[in-house]
Amino acid sequence: MSSDFPLPAPALLEALKSLLGKSGWRGPEQFARYMDDPRGRFTGHATLVVMPSDTAQVASIVKLCSHYGAGIVTYGGGTGVVAGQISPDDPNAIVLSLERMNKIRAFHAADNALIVEAGCILENIHAEALKHDLQFPLAMASQGSCTIGGNLATNAGGIRVVRYGNARDLCLGIEAVLPNGDILQELTPLRKNNTGYDLRHLLIGSEGTLGIITAASLALSPVEAETETALAAVASPAQALALFSQLRKSIGPNLSALELMSGFGMDLVTRHFPNLQPPFGQTHPWYLLVEADGGVGFSADFHAAMEQGFELGLALDAVIAQSQGQRHDLWALRENTPEANKAEGAVCNSDTSVPIGQIESFISDTHKALAAIDPGLRVNSYGHIGDGNIHHNVFPAEGTTKAEYIKQEAGNIEKIRMAINKVTAAHGGSISAEHGIGRLKTGDLATFASPEKMRALRAVKTALDPKNIMNPGALLSRD
Repeated sequence: MSSDFPLPAPALLEALKSLLGKSGWRGPEQFARYMDDPRGRFTGHATLVVMPSDTAQVASIVKLCSHYGAGIVTYGGGTGVVAGQISPDDPNAIVLSLERMNKIRAFHAADNALIVEAGCILENIHAEALKHDLQFPLAMASQGSCTIGGNLATNAGGIRVVRYGNARDLCLGIEAVLPNGDILQELTPLRKNNTGYDLRHLLIGSEGTLGIITAASLALSPVEAETETALAAVASPAQALALFSQLRKSIGPNLSALELMSGFGMDLVTRHFPNLQPPFGQTHPWYLLVEADGGVGFSADFHAAMEQGFELGLALDAVIAQSQGQRHDLWALRENTPEANKAEGAVCNSDTSVPIGQIESFISDTHKALAAIDPGLRVNSYGHIGDGNIHHNVFPAEGTTKAEYIKQEAGNIEKIRMAINKVTAAHGGSISAEHGIGRLKTGDLATFASPEKMRALRAVKTALDPKNIMNPGALLSRD
């Protein structure tokens, strides 16, 4: 049993319950929704779930936990896939859910900025931005349930990074409670602020290990007049990259999403979701889903760019959505890929990134490394080709279930995971592209990060959280 979470003192638990009132905490009989892992690998544990209603209550909770030396796990929407929002091994954790802190605090018209609390669901932020004829560009499959606090804590990526950047690039300021209970108030929507260490960026991506983000100032963008979506069939990842390069030259600033899908992955999606079908009369080795938007008249530029790509032999076939329904259908092929992987029985799901110029060899070398472990393995490689974030989902041979493979070849699972990490590192990549480290990848971080980086990370953690109460065991494992 891990010792990351000391047993909370009874006096602490009573103080927390008294502070929050009956509606502000949950006991074991109501824990279930806070303990689930989206991929079904872990079950969380806790002593108490607390649900503050405002930042002052968060600060009071942190001060109490600091006084008693109790560990806190911050919970947003529960969609994290690296066990950062749950304590799989230790029942002594206090889970702090921000679900009640879900208000839109302010809209700053001149700054195109929205001030929101950390518990706001991402999809609700999209809807609020649209009320002002603007958009918040961060987008991902889990946007109906993930929260902006969790998005910032993990520096979430999603499908539109190629144009708008990661979550940190869309955040102008934050409010956060630090490990000693101090409230950092830096919500002003400044575009320039050169006053020493950027604490906003330090907390974004820290996975709740340096403080609890309670609110954020978000940068909004204009809603473009015309949006175009196309699916191109290509012969290889190299050809997809060549088409990307050509499109970048012609309409680069307008490209908002580029998703690589394999023919095998397309087969999985259409097999597990029979209502979805690719728009081509034949199967192809690879596909590139492209989305771009711009002002009035942009559609003509997009069609011309796609036609040029076809004329240059960069696409084997292509279809451009002619309606919102067709656009939805094209995106459904990509957005249902994770569920198709799950239904097929993936024994390993990766989240790594490499420089864009390395994608072709990265995919090829990964497949070779996995075949060396087990020639029967099937691999669905897909992802955000515009930012180098390629996911590998690995399955047993046809006819072998996930449960059977894990029982028969249990030792291979870790070999598969590490093989992907090693190929990633060999191509100058990162072992975590958009999901974070959590508790699942702490060993990987220690293995693949430089000693200098690990020393710096630990020094920052020790300086800001000397009592190790903020999500202990996440991101950085114990020495």
